[in-house]
Amino acid sequence: MEFTNVVYALLAGLLPTLLWLWFWLREDHLHPEPRTVLAMSFIVGSLSVVAAVVLEKFAQDIILDRTYQYIAWASIEEIIKFIAVAIVALRSRYLDEPIDAMIYCITVALGFAALENALFILTPLNTGDLARTIVTGNLRFIGATLVHVVSSASVGFAIGLTFYRGAFTKVVAAILGIILAIALHASFNLAIISATVTSTIRVFGWVWCAVIVLIILFEEVKGVRPKAA
Repeated sequence: MEFTNVVYALLAGLLPTLLWLWFWLREDHLHPEPRTVLAMSFIVGSLSVVAAVVLEKFAQDIILDRTYQYIAWASIEEIIKFIAVAIVALRSRYLDEPIDAMIYCITVALGFAALENALFILTPLNTGDLARTIVTGNLRFIGATLVHVVSSASVGFAIGLTFYRGAFTKVVAAILGIILAIALHASFNLAIISATVTSTIRVFGWVWCAVIVLIILFEEVKGVRPKAA
């Protein structure tokens, strides 16, 4: 494994996700989060890939059915990303408005996607398969990366929607958000594994529809206000 290939893979994983991060941060342009906290969220999201890889390997060894493997992998990744958000942001004094929960969940998800994409790109890059490297990078950019964003944002939306509610309501909302995130992520995984070219395009179309819904959800969360006394 050449060092230059590792650098190229990291850049190929990092730069597109930073572009997506810039796009989503514009949703919170009126009260932007501190760059240091956002950077920490992104880094912790990236590092959590290591834990995910270890747990996914364990799940692969004990779960023989491929369908259940993909569901288990989706569950592991979504739970780990939520733990990363909980560690960095959920108790932060900077999480002071409903939309912040979505911002931090998306930032962690993009950090996770950055390193995961780099690992996927590194394999064809090491074999000198440039065409496959480019195709893999592009597909990750328009597909898998957005699945991470939409899935994690579902958790952030659930937390943001109950931002001014009691602790019990917030916990229930977070759990429901994680379940939805796992369902979305697993559905994408299962749809892709045996997809033809036509059906893959259809799946990616649904992902982009989910992105449009996500933009609408941002507007919904922006309207969340404390209950009148």
